[in-house]
Amino acid sequence: MYSEEKKQHFSKNLLEWYQIHKRDLPWRRSRNPYYIWISEVMLQQTRVDTVIPYFHRFVEQFPTVEALATAPEEHVLKAWEGLGYYSRARNLQSAVREVHERYEGVVPPNKEEISALKGVGPYTSGAILSIAYNKPEPAVDGNVMRVLSRYFLIEEDIMKPSTRTIMEKLAKELILEGTASDFNQALMELGAMVCTPRSPHCLTCPVMAQCSAREAGMEEALPIKKKAKPPRPELRAVAFIEGTGEHAGKWLIRQRPQEGLLARMWELPHVEWSSNEWHSDGENQDLLREALANQEQIGIQPGDWFMDTEHIFSHIVWKMKVYRAKLGDLQRPPTGDEWIPFHYRWVGPENLQDYAFPNVFVRIMKEWQGRNEA
Repeated sequence: MYSEEKKQHFSKNLLEWYQIHKRDLPWRRSRNPYYIWISEVMLQQTRVDTVIPYFHRFVEQFPTVEALATAPEEHVLKAWEGLGYYSRARNLQSAVREVHERYEGVVPPNKEEISALKGVGPYTSGAILSIAYNKPEPAVDGNVMRVLSRYFLIEEDIMKPSTRTIMEKLAKELILEGTASDFNQALMELGAMVCTPRSPHCLTCPVMAQCSAREAGMEEALPIKKKAKPPRPELRAVAFIEGTGEHAGKWLIRQRPQEGLLARMWELPHVEWSSNEWHSDGENQDLLREALANQEQIGIQPGDWFMDTEHIFSHIVWKMKVYRAKLGDLQRPPTGDEWIPFHYRWVGPENLQDYAFPNVFVRIMKEWQGRNEA
């Protein structure tokens, strides 16, 4: 379908460019498949600059397969805090535990075994096998599909599975013998640094001379990508509950359910409202008290509005109003802390490092501390 001359031009020029221009990234300093695996999972939907400090801290805390496999999940989630998409961390640990138990801590060097691990899809398996083991496997992500779409003028929707299949076959054909590790990293690097989504730097591109999209004036029109639906808004009210008496100086947090969105992470108590329930502040306080009392069987006294914030997921966005609150009349008699359901805790600022929170609640608590210290 594509000439061998065109493919050879691409592969040879790309590899030569990469040897000169590649970034010094921490996961490139080792062929350790475990480290490469961690970096690839972190880099999914996250910028390189953001990942670098997380990667350093993570491998320092969990330097080996055994260390991550045997770590408590809450420690792993805490180390991941702020990166988002926490299912990535859970799946990574589950798969690493399998490697520890079934493969004596050695990340399997073949596609069948590594692809069977939890959360390891075609891209991740291809990245590990090619970068760590120099196996001629494609590693096709968004950057790669953008580069190939432009260079070979592929006008298919990259969101379709059939298009990904085309891209994976083509990417594998482009790998010259013995170059898989450098080639796949070079391809990713070109997409990240030169063949960018908007305003690509064509004049500095090593394969510009035979780029079909540039010749056709379509470099900014490709790749073709069907627009995803915008995230659905959910309105939520958050109770920032301050303790009194023996709990003075502490805040009430709760743990999310064992399954589902942000499973087992900690948060400030909050409730969802439908849009027709979003009223003035006074009515908000009444609804918040009633909703929390009904949902969790604890009584609260919501006070003044504190702040607005939001948390964006891939499919929903939480639009949140935060209210100062205290515990009021209890729905059950207290016996020490036993009246609080098992997934509630009183914590002070000095103990927050022991709990993994979604980033939005970290922002709220830091804002609270900042205002009270001012």
